[in-house]
Amino acid sequence: MFKEVADIKTSDQLHLPVPDAKFETVVVQPSDYQQDMVADLSERAAAVHSGMVDPSEDNMLKITGDGRKLGLDQRLINPLLPDDPESKLNACVQNVLRIWEEGKADRLTQLLFCDLSTPKNDGTFNVYDDIKAKLIAAGVPEKEIAFIHDADSEAKKKELFAKVRTGQVRVLMGSTQKMGAGTNCQDRLVALHHLDVGWRPSDMTQRNGRIIRQGNQNKEVQIYQYVTEGTFDAYLYQTLENKQKFISQIMTSKSPVRSCDDVDEQALSYAEIKALCAGNPLIKEKMDLDIDVARLKVLKADHQSQQYRMEDKLLKYFPAEIERQTGYIRGFEADIQTVTTHPQIVEGFCGMEILGKHYMEKEDAGEMILAACKEMKATEPIPLGSYRGFQMELSFDSFRHDFDITLKGAVSHRVSLGTDARGNIIRLDNALSSIPEKLEKAHEQLTNLQNQQEATRAELGKPFPQEAELAEKSARLAELDAALNMEDSMPEREEAEQADKPSVLADLKAKSEHIPPYRASGGREEVL
Repeated sequence: MFKEVADIKTSDQLHLPVPDAKFETVVVQPSDYQQDMVADLSERAAAVHSGMVDPSEDNMLKITGDGRKLGLDQRLINPLLPDDPESKLNACVQNVLRIWEEGKADRLTQLLFCDLSTPKNDGTFNVYDDIKAKLIAAGVPEKEIAFIHDADSEAKKKELFAKVRTGQVRVLMGSTQKMGAGTNCQDRLVALHHLDVGWRPSDMTQRNGRIIRQGNQNKEVQIYQYVTEGTFDAYLYQTLENKQKFISQIMTSKSPVRSCDDVDEQALSYAEIKALCAGNPLIKEKMDLDIDVARLKVLKADHQSQQYRMEDKLLKYFPAEIERQTGYIRGFEADIQTVTTHPQIVEGFCGMEILGKHYMEKEDAGEMILAACKEMKATEPIPLGSYRGFQMELSFDSFRHDFDITLKGAVSHRVSLGTDARGNIIRLDNALSSIPEKLEKAHEQLTNLQNQQEATRAELGKPFPQEAELAEKSARLAELDAALNMEDSMPEREEAEQADKPSVLADLKAKSEHIPPYRASGGREEVL
């Protein structure tokens, strides 16, 4: 339905003259502080999952937000923590400085995207001011560094973008919201840096669209994605990829999948955080399998629906249609016989009965038909007379605003009337002479129906061709769910186990006569 109203052209179809983008993922190792705090997130998630914490105090969305901050820089959690020299912020600063130095001659420019920790101008720590201070300390003139947030009006934005296009400002930092669509400063852009990742694929598309754009004088550009290992960064990129898979299925029609999950603005689940914090490599496999199994299930559901439709057609549609076409064929053959026994006189008129009177002149018969139309008081059909062995019925089609004559033989033949008296008689004759063509089409339709019936009968009962793949991947996914504790049935199983156990009081009574003695072992008392 969407394709009926949408004409979609994606960048891979347009072949626009845009620069060739080289993507590079810069992976940095977490500090000891980050590792400890990621582990703490797991404990918080466990507390939220068990219901020990009020949602207003802590929840999965808040934990996910803290995880994103932690992946960007540990000082966002506590500004008193040290600046890790191996952090992705410092890795980004090193790349920016290198590219700034290499592009001095052509005054090449760079964009830095970061949605978290934007400048507040209140003295609190933020990554924007931190990066700017480090660049200035390394020799980059302050006038060549700008924040999109400082341009708080459309006029200031246009002025800032003009400076970037001419190379007066060579490092521009901003967020997706403020520096996404409508940012035209691509002329000298040679590098783009993603310090964090957005929730939606469209965020990343908008970011990359600032540099992969017509009008960029560089034939090759670099796009850097910075990831802190062992934090939420890698998982968020994986989540983004899975979202994009669903979107691409809709926007490019390259897949037969007909349903798409809304996964925007999602928070990580308890088990996902737990697996991520433990550095479990199975989490990525589980996410990939989720997509594959969902796709295969949709395909299987469509296969089953087709089987049901084929079964229904074999039981109802084909028998009814074949019987209907067979009836048409018998009717057309009978009407052809009627036309043969009541031929039209060559260069003459065989006569027509209208409202009880017989007319031998074509002009008179045509005029009486027009008069009958004018005399018609209602839209209900009325008997008009007979012609060449067929009964005639006059009616008015209120939708088409036309008068019709229906020639009733074994089959009814509807003829639209015009305003010309003689022309209407010719129309009636043409309708009768076209009956052999209708008979031929009915024979073709009957043959097609019989062929379709046989083909459907051959397809009915065929198994889903990817059943083995679905079973294998579903089994593997179940194993991963169990391994990653992704199922929500644990509380139910625990309740069932508790129900099967005897009561504590009954158990104590049964064992009261057999209390084991104590003995000392290793300086402490142990029960035997």
